[in-house]
Amino acid sequence: MDYSKLPAKEVERYARNVHPGAWSIDTELPLATLLGSCVAVCLFDPVLKIGGINHFMLPDMARGKHSDIDSLLSGNFAMEALLNALLTRGAKKARLQAKAFGGGTIIDTDSGSLSIGMRNASFTKEWLKRESIPLLSSDFLGPWSRKIIFLPTSGDAFCKRMVTNMATAEVIAREERAYAETLQQKSQAPEKKIELF
Repeated sequence: MDYSKLPAKEVERYARNVHPGAWSIDTELPLATLLGSCVAVCLFDPVLKIGGINHFMLPDMARGKHSDIDSLLSGNFAMEALLNALLTRGAKKARLQAKAFGGGTIIDTDSGSLSIGMRNASFTKEWLKRESIPLLSSDFLGPWSRKIIFLPTSGDAFCKRMVTNMATAEVIAREERAYAETLQQKSQAPEKKIELF
């Protein structure tokens, strides 16, 4: 099916949803995600016609020196996982192109530091620049949540900005907080001991 000829609303019905902390690649099905302060990066190889999307909350996650857990929620891990999955499927790094979205101000942070969304947007731009992957288009920051639909066969991406009403904000905030709590639990996981006998 040629999803690029369908209206975005119709494409969304066929899309596989990518949740916070996840990533997915495909050569056929559209991929979709809903963003608040999180960021989603779409990577695409135009020759192989394969692409993928991730969804992360924090640029990086400090790991304890004895931790064997990489956080799926961190941008460092999410970007490396998506890139490596595409390379494993035959994509070439020199051909990859990127589109990136998110970093909205949806949930308030108690700290006076940079907002989560701004840190995510900055991290994304820096990571892509460091890896020499061109960022063809982006839509970052602002008071919106965003619905993203990505067509991995063509590299097309649709971004719908949504004025965040209280109900939508609560759903996104709940999902992002649960995601953040998972990160905290993983980073504080007790050291695993192996007993040899």
